[in-house]
Amino acid sequence: MDNNIKNIAILGSTGSIGTQTLDVIRDNKQLFRAFMITAHSNAYLLIQQALEFVPAYAIICDESKYTEVKEALARLPITVLAGYEAIKEHVTHPDIDVVLTAMVGFAGLEPTINAIKAGKDIALANKETLVVAGDMVTALAKQHNVKILPVDSEHSAIFQCLGGEQDNAIEKIILTASGGPFRGKSAAFLADVTREHALKHPNWVMGAKITIDSASLMNKGLEVIEAKWLFDLRPDQIEVVVHPQSIIHSLVQFEDGSIKAQMGLPDMKLPIQYALTYPQRVKTNFKRFNFADYSSLTFEQPDMETFRNLKLAFKAMEKGGNMPCIINAANEVAVEAFLKNETGFLAMSELIETCMQQLLFVKEPTLQDYLNTDKETRIFAQNLIQRMPLKA
Repeated sequence: MDNNIKNIAILGSTGSIGTQTLDVIRDNKQLFRAFMITAHSNAYLLIQQALEFVPAYAIICDESKYTEVKEALARLPITVLAGYEAIKEHVTHPDIDVVLTAMVGFAGLEPTINAIKAGKDIALANKETLVVAGDMVTALAKQHNVKILPVDSEHSAIFQCLGGEQDNAIEKIILTASGGPFRGKSAAFLADVTREHALKHPNWVMGAKITIDSASLMNKGLEVIEAKWLFDLRPDQIEVVVHPQSIIHSLVQFEDGSIKAQMGLPDMKLPIQYALTYPQRVKTNFKRFNFADYSSLTFEQPDMETFRNLKLAFKAMEKGGNMPCIINAANEVAVEAFLKNETGFLAMSELIETCMQQLLFVKEPTLQDYLNTDKETRIFAQNLIQRMPLKA
């Protein structure tokens, strides 16, 4: 094995970020190897990926799919495993250089913590890890001298803007939001939207959960909380602006008033590749941005009265403790219910706010507190859905 090749573990290789990470690896075989790939339940795609990339490990979380994967890969030198515990254990493998965490939701937390404790650099696409336990995760990263390299386009943009600015104080960061498919719509309109409407994002191709989060602006709310921990900011240093064209990915304003922005066409492969190659930049054949194609770039304030999830996320960040954990778990339950047509679009915010008001607040949570909070919130939220009207 070439010592210059980085071994990458991709947690969630069959999702949108995972498949695009494999695209980057395919285009840069002289730099990267897919050493470990994992999937929740998409056995078919995991098998196809393993046949092409021949990783050392292929792990399917859904244990009922183990035999299918094992038999399909029997002739290849791949260790096939099943279950969440296998992911948590093998993410610490001594040959892994970078762990790209693209699992959906709270499930990404424990594998990421284990990887950090094993000294692995983290390419972070699972924002929930920092939303839920940002204080703990960032402290562990410092303790183990581990880099957390953001993969979200907005956080990658901030990270890139801060290059060479270590000694200069940040006045504020500005996270851009496309506004999603319902930008400018009223609450009356949103009361009747369906999952099919919400799944049509104007600029980005993403998984179902993050697409719904983008439509409700909860995705931006989670990114606000993530940014606080990634860049060690106070809540009042974080601003959101709606930028429908998604060309400026985010901005940093320094204390002299100067603003730096990172720009480019919407393409997740660029921040993925930068996280894997950092601090180097490697040539790509991605389509280039042409100013002549965009006669205007526009900006507006987010409507936090109609899209209440963004306001609730700011409140959770300001409250701290386990409140972001509560909002994250409640949102995961709400989105799943919406995708199953069990709750309405606006009712998701009602559900989340009720959980924030009713569940036990813990000011300085331990990991066990986070695990308990997540479990209790999900049970409480599920019970609420049974009692709530479809439209709130």
